[in-house]
Amino acid sequence: MKISKLWLQAGAIAFTVLMHSASAHADTLDDIEKRGVLRVAVPQDFAPFGSVGPSMQVEGLDIDVAALLAKKLGAKLELVPVTSANRIPYLQTKKVDLVISTLGKDAERDKVIDFSQPYSPYNNSVFGPASMKVDGPADLAGKTVGVARGTFQDLMITKSAPPSATIKRYDDNNGMISAYVSGQVPLIGTGDFVATKLASMMPADAPNKPVLKYVIHESSCRVGLNKNEPKLLARVNGALTDAKKNGELNAIVQKWLHVPLPQQVAQTLD
Repeated sequence: MKISKLWLQAGAIAFTVLMHSASAHADTLDDIEKRGVLRVAVPQDFAPFGSVGPSMQVEGLDIDVAALLAKKLGAKLELVPVTSANRIPYLQTKKVDLVISTLGKDAERDKVIDFSQPYSPYNNSVFGPASMKVDGPADLAGKTVGVARGTFQDLMITKSAPPSATIKRYDDNNGMISAYVSGQVPLIGTGDFVATKLASMMPADAPNKPVLKYVIHESSCRVGLNKNEPKLLARVNGALTDAKKNGELNAIVQKWLHVPLPQQVAQTLD
C-alpha cells in the first residue's frame, strides 16, 4: 500500500510539472483565442503610420494593418497607443500581444523579440533645411540632430555620428517634430514618409522646410512578437502573405503612403 501510494504521489507530481511546463510555454495565440481580443501596440504621433485623426480616433497605416490582422485572426481589435521608447517593453511585459508601430528589424532588437515578414516600406533618413549641407554622418560634426528616443534613427545616428555631434532625444515623435518646427534643432532623423508629411504641412517659404540630407538605412516595417511564439508568428505571417497575394496590403500602403507595395516587401514572406 505504501509503495502504491508513493507511485500515486510521484505520478501526481509529474503531472503537475508537466502541466506547469505546458502552461509556461503556452503560445500567446491560445490566449488571444480564449480572450477573443487582439491587443496591438500602435503609434499615435507618427503620421501617416498612426496619429489622432479628425474624429479623435487614432488612424493610419499601422492601425489598418492591425485591423487586418485582427480580422484574419477572428478577434476583436484593442489598440494600445505607445511611444517608440515603450513599445518593446509593453510587448515583453505582456501588455500587448503584437507591436505594429513602424518597427524595423535589426540585430539588437532581434535578440529580444521576433519579427514577422515586412508589411510596409520605411526608409530612415536625416532631414534638414535646404541651406544646410549634410551629405553623410561625417557632416553631423558640430551639429545638433533631433530623434525620437529608442527609434532606429536614434540607434543608427548614435553609432555613426562624430563625437562632436549633439543628439537630442525626445520622448516621442511629436516632441521631436515640434522641436524642429520651432527651430530648437536644425536636423532630425526620422522616416522618409514622416518628413514628407511634415514638409507638406509647412508653408512653401518656410526656411526650415525639411529636405532629404542622406539615407541612414533602407528598411521596412514588421510586426513585433515575443520570442518563442511559433503558432502566433505562423498565423501573422500567413495573414500577411494572404494580404499580399489578394491585394489588401497594397491597398493599405497606397492609401497612406501613396506608393505601391515595393516588390522587395511583397516578395519577402519570412
